[in-house]
Amino acid sequence: MLIRLTVLLAAALALAACQSGRRNNAPVAPRADVLTVTAGAQSVNVRADPETIRRSIVASASERGTPIAQNQPNMVVLERTVTEANPALDSEFGPSDNGERKFRIRVRFQGTRCDTLVVQDVFVVNNAGTGLEQVFALTQPQYNPRQSLIGLKAKAESAGGCA
Repeated sequence: MLIRLTVLLAAALALAACQSGRRNNAPVAPRADVLTVTAGAQSVNVRADPETIRRSIVASASERGTPIAQNQPNMVVLERTVTEANPALDSEFGPSDNGERKFRIRVRFQGTRCDTLVVQDVFVVNNAGTGLEQVFALTQPQYNPRQSLIGLKAKAESAGGCA
């Protein structure tokens, strides 16, 4: 009887030791995704809050007549239809012969009241809105000029109230 009790106690201790090494699966507070700058993207730090930046992008797009495809608290996506023939895009990405070709500009932003990182990516979309739609990231600087971000920075900082 004593031997059985000793074996049972040893097994219980071994099991307890195994259990103590397990990770606690209790939920933790969600970690905020960190905004990253992908290859070919342009970025700038702006002395304004994300909402001021979003409003500046929307106002600028409205002034130019650029359609807004998505308008979210930390991202605005603009799309501009390419109406003229573009042999350079045809040779690099193939023809867009079953639908429209568009430039898609994605502007993401994350930060605090007076310190927000803004990241701009540009894509070409062949056959937009069809079952044959193809999206290509444009990584060359000529397709994603920094000037537009500099203009956004100036506009947002003048409206942002950060000294």
